[in-house]
Amino acid sequence: MATSRSTRNKISKEDYAARVPELREQLIQLQVKLKKVPFPVLLVIAGVESTGKGEAINTLNSWLDPRGVEVFAFHPPTDEESARPYMWRYWRCLPPQGRIGIYAGSWYTEAMREASAKNADPKKFKHALQRIEHFERLLVADGVLIVKCWLNLSKEAQHKKLTKLESNSRTAWKVTPRDWESHRNYNLRNSLGKTLRKATNRTGANWTIIEAENERTRNVAITEALLTAFEDHYKQHRTLPPAGRPNKITPLEPEGVTKLKSLPLDKKLSPAEYVKKRDRWLGKLNQLVRLAAKKKRSIAFIFEGWDAAGKGGAIRRLTNAIDARDCRVIPVAKPTKEEKAHHYLWRFWQHLPQAGRVTVFDRSWYGRVLVERIEGFAREEEWKRAYQELNEFEHQMSEDGVIVLKFWLHISQEEQLKRFRLREETEYKRHKMNEEDWRNRDQWSEYETSVGDMLMLTDKSWAPWYLVSAEDKRYARLQVLKLSCRRIADALEAE
Repeated sequence: MATSRSTRNKISKEDYAARVPELREQLIQLQVKLKKVPFPVLLVIAGVESTGKGEAINTLNSWLDPRGVEVFAFHPPTDEESARPYMWRYWRCLPPQGRIGIYAGSWYTEAMREASAKNADPKKFKHALQRIEHFERLLVADGVLIVKCWLNLSKEAQHKKLTKLESNSRTAWKVTPRDWESHRNYNLRNSLGKTLRKATNRTGANWTIIEAENERTRNVAITEALLTAFEDHYKQHRTLPPAGRPNKITPLEPEGVTKLKSLPLDKKLSPAEYVKKRDRWLGKLNQLVRLAAKKKRSIAFIFEGWDAAGKGGAIRRLTNAIDARDCRVIPVAKPTKEEKAHHYLWRFWQHLPQAGRVTVFDRSWYGRVLVERIEGFAREEEWKRAYQELNEFEHQMSEDGVIVLKFWLHISQEEQLKRFRLREETEYKRHKMNEEDWRNRDQWSEYETSVGDMLMLTDKSWAPWYLVSAEDKRYARLQVLKLSCRRIADALEAE
């Protein structure tokens, strides 16, 4: 899709004064409509330095109802942000459905800053743009409206503006050495800007170039771009059909169910043998986790499995090998109201480990292709798209130094029934049971099909699945320890 360009002529003071009340009314009406639709609006203001991005945002912010808008500005990453995956801080600042997020410094700012530095690596800039394109593609597919305005200014106009501001004692403070440095690098930054726009211009997140020499023209053009994009998006998304429970769960990868059913479930360990081997593997895991921390590598354990398969017990034994100060266990339940108002991956990005730390997910983002597929919480096109989205999500984690391990704990229907009954009969275990467990059990075949598809479509070298026979709890717990050690050791040796 071609980048669009605002062709609005310079606006006089009189015309501007007459136009502003109308624009303000339209913006308020936009916010009223936005409260009733299932998507947020992201307005990205980027472009040439000294184009008045901050002034434009302040003006727009004063025209909008502040209760429905939030402004974000990104500076060079803090120590905490640098210790997280690259896109972590941007995911955290996404507005929920019904609200507007305005970005002064966005995910483009850091990419441009790094690319403009001395001895910058062009490959790094290209990679950053690929990540941004993927980020925006995910959001657009989820229905998010992204409006991107590139404020443009010629080199001569930029010099004229900086000189004028600097010559006035009341405005000289607005000009910094960084502004003049940007002016000296105008040609480079202009070239980078063209590359950036070309790489990230797509349907649903296309760029509008706005000539920003005149502030009145700039303000009106940004507002009109927002209003036009919203109306087009509103017409398309206000009547989306709700997700519905499918009539039948048909396998995408039939080999997946075969793989699941062929797993031997007769593996067992005696108590004495388990204790002897457990302590050795716990010690080895402790050493590997500390070595990973020394190398600033974080670790993400993902546990999935049948209800009553022993995920909690396996997690407790695993975390015995890890310093509690460096490890977090995240139990994943139904999304909250706030979480539902965001992209489904938003809540998981919040918990990704920082460099050198460990996070254990007790259930995970794979609910998208399991329970959400089976119960119809996600539309067919959404859960089918999710396999690739989850692969890319985990690939980003891996690129940023996260060692990803995924376990599916497998048991038979007969063993599950025994454990369910034991839970109901044991007072301190009774709280683990609810009607949903029995409901899920009744859908064993549907889950089996969905699990098979998940294993086949998301088993990648950077985030492999480990299928663990969990009919015997001691055997399963030891397998988790052994496989964890091997995966972490291989990842560290591959550096």
